[in-house]
Formats: sequence, C-alpha cells, structure tokens
Amino acid sequence: FQSFQNLGEEKSFVFLSKKVEPSSVLETAPLFDGLKKELARNKFPGPNLTESYCWPPAAQGYDVVAISHQGNDPLLYIPPVLTLVQQKNTYQALPNTTGVSLIICPGWKKAQLVFDLLKTYGRKSCRDLRPVLVILGQNKEAASHVKIQSCEVVVTTPYSLLRLLEQNSWWLCRLCHLVLDEIEVLFSDTTEQVFTILGCYKKATAQARGNPQHQIIAVGTQWNRHITHLMKDFMNDPYIVVTVSEEAAICGNVQQVVQPCMNSDKITELLKILDFTPRNLQKVLVFTDSVSEVEMIHKALKKNSVVSLKKHKESKCNANCVSEQWRRMHSSGTPVVLVLTDDCLEPLGIRDATCVIHFSFPSLRTFGQRLQSMTDNFCTLRKDSSIDQEHSKAKSVILLTENSSCHAPEILGYLQRAEAEIPQELHDLTARLLEFEEEKKLSRPLCASLKTFGICRNRAACPDRHQINLSIDAAQNIPDKMAKTAERVSIVPLHIVHATNYFGRIVEKQKDQYEVLAGEMKNYFKVPGHRISANTVEKSAFYALYEGVLCHRVQVVDVPAKEEEKSVCKVTIKYIDEGRTSQVSSDQLLHLPAKFQSLPPQAVEFVVCRVKPIDNEIEWNPKVTDHIHHKIKGKLHHAKIVHTLGQTAWVDPVIGVASLSSVKVWINEYNIRSEILSTGLGTDNPEHLAAIQKLCRHGQVLDHTESLEHFAPADGDTWLSVGLHGRTLAVCETAWLNLSGFLFWKIVPLNYLSFSCHPEIKWFQDNETVTLKIKISSAADAKCKFSKEKVIFSASSGEKLYLADLELQESILAEKSTCVIKNTEVVIVLAKEKTGAWCKLLKNKNIHVSLDFEHWEEPEEESPFSVG
Repeated sequence: FQSFQNLGEEKSFVFLSKKVEPSSVLETAPLFDGLKKELARNKFPGPNLTESYCWPPAAQGYDVVAISHQGNDPLLYIPPVLTLVQQKNTYQALPNTTGVSLIICPGWKKAQLVFDLLKTYGRKSCRDLRPVLVILGQNKEAASHVKIQSCEVVVTTPYSLLRLLEQNSWWLCRLCHLVLDEIEVLFSDTTEQVFTILGCYKKATAQARGNPQHQIIAVGTQWNRHITHLMKDFMNDPYIVVTVSEEAAICGNVQQVVQPCMNSDKITELLKILDFTPRNLQKVLVFTDSVSEVEMIHKALKKNSVVSLKKHKESKCNANCVSEQWRRMHSSGTPVVLVLTDDCLEPLGIRDATCVIHFSFPSLRTFGQRLQSMTDNFCTLRKDSSIDQEHSKAKSVILLTENSSCHAPEILGYLQRAEAEIPQELHDLTARLLEFEEEKKLSRPLCASLKTFGICRNRAACPDRHQINLSIDAAQNIPDKMAKTAERVSIVPLHIVHATNYFGRIVEKQKDQYEVLAGEMKNYFKVPGHRISANTVEKSAFYALYEGVLCHRVQVVDVPAKEEEKSVCKVTIKYIDEGRTSQVSSDQLLHLPAKFQSLPPQAVEFVVCRVKPIDNEIEWNPKVTDHIHHKIKGKLHHAKIVHTLGQTAWVDPVIGVASLSSVKVWINEYNIRSEILSTGLGTDNPEHLAAIQKLCRHGQVLDHTESLEHFAPADGDTWLSVGLHGRTLAVCETAWLNLSGFLFWKIVPLNYLSFSCHPEIKWFQDNETVTLKIKISSAADAKCKFSKEKVIFSASSGEKLYLADLELQESILAEKSTCVIKNTEVVIVLAKEKTGAWCKLLKNKNIHVSLDFEHWEEPEEESPFSVG
C-alpha cells in the first residue's frame, strides 16, 4: 500500500508503505496520559505531520522507518518508546527482569541531547525511569564500571556501544527496543559498526527466552541505500513513513537519468526522449520555469507530430480542463505529454505520471515537487539486480546544459544517494560552482575546524572560509614577541575555547613588555580621577575596562544598531591581551590614554597539533575540555611553535612547567597532548600539520582581477611573481608561506614572462555565447575567473606557466560562463549578457588571440563539457 496524502492548507506530502490512521492532536495521541501532560506543560507544539503518522505504529511496538525534514528531532521516537516502557504488559515475557530500550546516536553531542530529553520527559511522567548515557573512550577499564542492571533506556554511540559489548554483553538478552537516530549519518559514517551491532541484536533476540516483544525504529532526514538491507534482514514488515517527496522517490525506486546536451539542442534531445512506441504508452510531464519556454516546447512538439497539452498561468484552459484531457488521452491509448510550469502542478493534482522531464534545471525543492507527480508509480520494492528494471515504473530525466547553474551541487548529492549514473559534466559543473562559492567566502573567518584538526567535514555547508586570505590571516597587528621569537617560547593560556584551542600570551623570558604595561595601567587607574568614562563608544575603538583590581585593554567589536542612539547600551568587547569576548554596559568603558595603546594586542591564538577527538567526532567531549581547562588556564607552559599564520600559532609540544626558584630549574609536569590522549577520548592526528602547511602554500594574496590591474608593468618594469624553492609557480595570483608562516616573493624579469606566458587563443561565437579555445596540453592548476567585462585564465603545463588577462569588448554573465579542461586544450564558454553578434572580442588588440575560422560560419555543435 502506497499513499500520497494532502493534509491541511499546506498540502503536505506523506508516502506510506502501509495504511496509518494519523494522530494529529496531542490529546488523542497514542501516548500515556502522564507523558501527554508533561509534553503540554513544556509547550510541545506537535505532533507535526511526521509524528502524527509515526507515533501510532511505533507506540504499538511495530518496526518503523521514518524519513522527514524533522527526522533529526528525538521527539519523533521518544514519546512512543516511553509509552512502551511504561506499559507493564510489554515485558511480561521476560523472566524476572525488565526490558531495555537502546538508542544509538551518531555522536556524543546528539546522545547528550537525547539523554537530557529522556530526563525531562521520563522522570516526571514515568515512574522510576532510569536512563543511562554511555560514552566510552579507549580506556578499556571504563567499560567495566558501566551499570546496566537496573536501567530501562541506554543512550550511546556506535563506537561506545561496541566497547561496552567487548566487556559486557549479557544485557542484550533484555533488549526489546532498538532506535537508530539520524540513520543516514549512522550508515554513512559508521556503516560497519552499525551492522556489527545489528548482528549482535539479531543473535541476542533469537536466543531470548520467553519470546518478548522486539522493535526497531530508524529515523532520519535522508534515505540511505543501507536502509534496504536493514528492512530486509533485521526488521519485521516495517511501516515506512516518508514526508519528503524526493526521498520518497529514492525509496520508491524512481529511475534517475541525467542527459548532457547543449542549450541550443534541448528540443532535439527532448524529442529523442519522447520516442514513443506502441508498447511504451508513457504519461509524460515536461517541466520548465517560464511561460515562453512552455510555448516554445509545445510548438516544437506539435511541429514534430507529438500530441501534447500545455499549462501555464496565462493559459486560457483551466486546471480541471487540462486534468480531464490528461485522463482521457491515456485511457484512449494515446501517449500523454503535458508541458507546464512548476506553479501549475498542484492545481492539476496529477499523481500518475510515468516520466518527468526537467527541461529547466531545478533546485532540490522544486525537483522533489515535480517528482510528486509520479507518486502512484513509486514502488517500495528496492533496487536489486534481478528486479530493478521490472519494478522501475517511474523515470526522471534531467537535461543538463552549459547554462545549468547554482543548484548543481545539491542535485549531484541527491543523485549520488539515489545511486544514479552521473555524467562527468555534472561533476565538473559542481566543482566549478563549489569553487565559486568558496571565493564568495573570502571575507569570512578561516574555518575553525580546518585550523584545529586540518579538515572540514562539510565544506559546502560550512559558512566559513577554507582558503587563505592574507589580507585577513596575515594580520599587520601581530605581537612583536610572535614575530621575533625563536621557535621555543613560554606561553600562558588565558581563554580556553576547547581542549586544543586557546588564547593567551607569549611571555618574554627577560623583561616582559606586557607585565610592565599592566603594572603602569594598574597604578594609573588606581587614581579615581583617571577613570574617565568614554563619551562615545565606537566600533573598533580601544578602551579600558576596570574590573576589581585589574584593568584590561579592550576593543569594541559590535554595537547593536538599535542601541547606537542610546546613551547607555550593551556592547560586545574583546579583551585584546587575553582573546576572550564579553558583553558589557557601555558606561563601564573608560578612556584609554594613547601611551597605553602603543603596545600591540598581546593575545595569540594557540592550536595544539597532532591530536583530535576519537570516533571521527567533530567536537571535543566536554569532559576533555573541562580537564584541560582546569589544568592549564593561567599557568606557564613551554611550547614549540611549528607554524604561524597571522595571530595564530600551531604548537607541538606544549609542556606545563613548574619552577624550583631555589635552584633556578624548570620541571616538566605534563604534556598537554599526552593529557588529552590519557582521557581515552583523543587520538593521534598525524596529518594535521601537513594539512595546515598545504593550506598556507595555496594562500591567496589578492583578488585575482584587481591584482593584475595593480601590478601590470610598464615598459622596463618587473612583474611581481611568486615562487617556492626557487621555482616560479604563478604570476600576481598566489603567495606562499614558509614553514614558519612568513610570506616571500620572487621577482622575475619581464622578458622571462613575455617569453612563454600568454597562451594562443582562438574564438568564435553564436547568438548567445562566445567560445574560446586555448591550446595547452595537459593543463594543470588551471584557474579561470570571470567578471562582467574581464576573463583571467592561468595554468601550467610542464615547466611553463600561462596567463591570459582578457578585457572584453562586451559584457558577459559571469555566473553562467564556464571553463572546461580537456587533454589538448581548454574550452571557455562566455554567456553573453545581451544576445547578438560581437564585432570583436577584446577592447585592445592582442596578437595571441585570433578568430577560429573552422567554426565561424556555423553554430558550435560540440558540447562544452569535457568528454571524460
């Protein structure tokens, strides 16, 4: 049984494997009364759509798979699990004991959230509920101290559970309910571990005495191919509840096809797809995003003797009329083709299409809405080598052209999860778009995860920058001690961000300038008359903040806009000699005399190298951070600086020291990295420093467009170029940092660059695009930057470097222009801002650029995408 249901005004989508009577009101939900009262007391807004369909079968003990945009919310499964735990008859089959519910979360942070929710809703609504949070490190003795005997709910992670089972597995015979939270994350990051746990669960349930109730609940936001294996081998006829249409299409085995073609050839490609045969009476929807394209497609189909319908907001025929024609044509044995815009689908209410063609490239949300039109042909039998073709009743075809743009990354990710065959063109387009998105982040802070661990797990979703911007990173206001000091320094951590990231000061061994300054400020502000309140508070300005007996130098980093006109307001400040931030009242800020501003800010960011959290976690467990915070804050350490960038220093090792003043000897008390490893919650990270050095070697100095204009040489001048180990690598584009983080340049004579720098370029055009072919064999490190009236291309081949700075005669659409690397050439396609012929390509004559007469008199038919 498959069901598409519309509920309420939002026309919500629900795909079900079996019929479920939804419970959309909390008062009538299948939960025990005490829990419903507690949910109401906490102002629980639900149940939402997914909960209304998921709670009824889950509360009755059935296996459930739920995929929803809210699939990461623990309240999707906690209420029905607590209801089952509360029912006495649930565990009557177990001899002299109670059942255990096991909730497996993808990481410690989610496990902590679930545990807190269980305490909130369980202890007040369930008598004597005893949940246990199990987060185990690599210290084996810790597992022996975990007590499971009297608990009803265990919350843990895959790795922690396996460590526990190595020491203690007898309690699995009590396991009745297994919950897999964020199933797509569990299966993508810990596939082997999850299936090992499922194997243990299956074995334990088979050996359980008394035949107690067993249940598996799997919830998430995306479908994962391993869910099929889970349902087939470990679940008992599960209820499937999917409220995301594109995810239901994967579950329903919709065949996904991507067809690359030129934008000018889309109609031809469409006609090939619509090659009907008497045995193939398809019901086809052709989606586009404009009225003009609907009319164009309809006219082209009519010209090629393809009977079709059309619907857009300007159509004279209403939705009921079109729907009736749709049904009548198919019942008469005629293939049905309906061309429409996206806003017309819902009024038509079509659910029985067999093929959807995406003539315009969709966003993922629009893509899912279009797929809803095939819901009646979704099939819950999943892909298998013997049944794949037999049960693939629905088909989705995406036309991919050179103009397909910003939605390519999300569509690519979806198609990968759908296990579709993906052409190289889509991979190339996505790579270019992701690079373009990274360029837009250049003003953002450098990604904290990248600095701390050498890697960012999800660059596409991360809002921060993942490349060096020296105008930000190589800050000018660096403490003198950091620039002049040797590799081995004395440091004092003052603000602990987490276990391996701190802010603090570098302490000079002889006369420390900051200690002198701090003493002078203390004496100065002791005098009440010197404590002069700041008349106005300005962003980025420096002030003094007097706290007890201490006086700090602070900088205002944010003044709320709505508070600017008030005489007193809350402002965000940074303690420039400690690194921490805080909010204070503006009337607490004092005038800071200029003599106290001459010393640069002393706060330095320290990152401890070569250690990271265990189990591929992306954040340190608070136990580790608390341990390190207590041990190191405000204490003197000896450290070796292995790399620097601006005001950040990577240090390894960092040794806590104590002084025996009587004999002038330092004693090493602990190594911070060793302390972290000793907790069992940290592990070695040997690639960390190498990743940071590689990142810095690719640091960008200036915006590529502006840099060439700024450094363009006059006759007899020299170009500013960049090199490493004596070899020139790029021109006016990239700077390099040595292992200590210092920038260096190589000046190259102009006659060297003019010898082989500019590649040979041939160009031709059609009404909408200009195509440039650049003859370079095996181009490497190629970059192409588009702006409205300029194209900058750079690449290397062997030992030669190539650079083309092209100032265009006319304007282009930068976001729709493309560059593709082939074996023997580079093809650049420029999208014209205005259609029509260009009289010439460049504003100024360039002897390296000429017309491509082989293509000049006829439209280009070759795909601009790379073949392989």
